[in-house]
Amino acid sequence: MANSDRIVEIPPRSGKAARMRAGQTLRVINTHGHQVVDTWAFNPTDLHETMSMEATRATTVKICPDIGDSYYSNNRRAMLEVLDDTSPGRHDTLMAACDRYRYNLIGHEGYHDNCTDNLHSGLAELGITAPKTPSPLNLFMNIPWTLSGTLSFDPPLSRPGDVITFRAKMDLIVAFSACPQDILPINGELGKTVEAHFEIT
Repeated sequence: MANSDRIVEIPPRSGKAARMRAGQTLRVINTHGHQVVDTWAFNPTDLHETMSMEATRATTVKICPDIGDSYYSNNRRAMLEVLDDTSPGRHDTLMAACDRYRYNLIGHEGYHDNCTDNLHSGLAELGITAPKTPSPLNLFMNIPWTLSGTLSFDPPLSRPGDVITFRAKMDLIVAFSACPQDILPINGELGKTVEAHFEIT
């Protein structure tokens, strides 16, 4: 990872958010290669307009958009265009953000760090309160699917330092969570959750 004062850490098991102007570039860095980064985008003048995985799949007619495609809002407007991706390109648009209830369902008792709370804590650092938790773009998350309709939670295929790069198609608030999932192997077989990074230029 290149040294830069612009590179921001997404701490392990935590969230971060930032503002972007239309035309700026966002790089999300999988620093250690096995960390899933839940990612959201909001219209700063209308927080009800958010990046929508459902609208994106309907517009691109793909489970996961490719380089040159965009991620769209629930108002069907392009928000983030994919410029480049050094990873194998396996990202997830199907799974909801984890929350305290999800961890209860898979056997954890009591509170567990989760992406839903990380989203809202990251936004709170900017003085922003989102009216809902949209379904995220789960960067570097490997959810294989079959023609029979089954899904599985597999370790990431990404490598240390892999980067996906976007261009903002409108002014945005972007938010991230270094997913704290340590029960299923989505952050690697060892279930070790670590930091990731992003850069806006």
